[in-house]
Amino acid sequence: MNKVYFENLQETLFSETLPNGLDVFILPKKGFSKTYVSFTTNYGSVDNTFIPNNQKELVTVPDGIAHFLEHKMFEKEEGDVFQKFSALGGSANAFTSFTRTSYLFSATDKLYENTEVLLDFVQEPYFTEETVEKEKGIIGQEITMYDDQPDWRLHFGTIENLFHAHPVRIDIAGTIESIDKITAAHLYQCYETFYHPSNMVLFVVGAVEPEEMMTFIKANQNTKNFKPQEEIVRSFPEEPVTAAVPRRTLEMDVSKPKLSYGMKCTKTNLKGNEMLKLELAADLVLDILFGRSSEFYTTAYNEGLIDESYGYSFSVEKGFGFGVIMSDTENPEALEASIRQTLQSEVTSWSITEEMLEPLRKRKIGQFMRSLNSIEFIANQFTHFKFNEMNLFDVVPTLENIKLSDLKEAFSTYSDEAGHTVFTVVPAVKKSDE
Repeated sequence: MNKVYFENLQETLFSETLPNGLDVFILPKKGFSKTYVSFTTNYGSVDNTFIPNNQKELVTVPDGIAHFLEHKMFEKEEGDVFQKFSALGGSANAFTSFTRTSYLFSATDKLYENTEVLLDFVQEPYFTEETVEKEKGIIGQEITMYDDQPDWRLHFGTIENLFHAHPVRIDIAGTIESIDKITAAHLYQCYETFYHPSNMVLFVVGAVEPEEMMTFIKANQNTKNFKPQEEIVRSFPEEPVTAAVPRRTLEMDVSKPKLSYGMKCTKTNLKGNEMLKLELAADLVLDILFGRSSEFYTTAYNEGLIDESYGYSFSVEKGFGFGVIMSDTENPEALEASIRQTLQSEVTSWSITEEMLEPLRKRKIGQFMRSLNSIEFIANQFTHFKFNEMNLFDVVPTLENIKLSDLKEAFSTYSDEAGHTVFTVVPAVKKSDE
């Protein structure tokens, strides 16, 4: 078992790659009574075109299938897996993102029994046409529910505006029409391609004894046989650097307009430390230009252009990336103009200085260090970093070494207005009774 000590964080990470290809990571945390275990596959909603295991031709599966598969994994012939966790005192959950699907639980007792349930149910698929048809109605209701949520429509509407062809533009859950095409055969095909141990990571953090847990996991995996796995081939369409749609407006039942300003990242072929540096530097630029201590924020707040709903973010994955600034606002036009002016001002005359960067760098490091007290944060972030060949524990040294030139380069990847879009949700106009 490998052992790496991160002196600046005073954390020790244990790891081993098992004979079946499964990567196991264990991070013991002193003083914690709870343990958090996640079992994650490098497979998300964007992976809709690929070569199935042991085949030679690309296939395209219905949109929303990764999320659908996540739901179906909990249903077995003998009943619902959630009940098993509940009986053992474990709290289980799962999520599907654009790039990964994760199954997880937290527990303060019966750690090994809960871990066995997690490993076994994820590695024992059970799908029938009857149960698949039943699930379509349940997920269809979920899709309808989210379609009625203005903030959800604002977020995904912005992403849809930004991208021409990349499947990130498609809602993670798919549509009612797309999930209606899903069959049990589709689910098995996706499962057999993406749920092989060699495409997955098991991460354990909290009150855990590393050697005992690793021995337990090995014993569990040694009882199972897995088919040989070829390298997974995924296919994505060519994506222009421009935004697909410059602006779009949606009428919904809201009391105040909502605006989202999207910025497409043009540098998405990175991995490892290069990606980590871009992600952190791009986020730092947004903090300086649009954070609560920025001139933009002070002016926009005083003029009533933004309220407590205001926020911004930047995310990048292999193949796509984007930044978003959003807020409820009584004056969408003025807010948009202020955002554009702030961005264009930096394009014309770069104003960020070392005096601006240094205190923010320290604050970011402090925030990250505090976040390491949350085992949920660590577990949820670890696989995002791992699947992009980054290391969560490199965040602090990377922040310490980021230069102004790194911020300027990161800003250049999303500063071109040709890659920008605006999505607004406005109050629906009530039709008068005739």
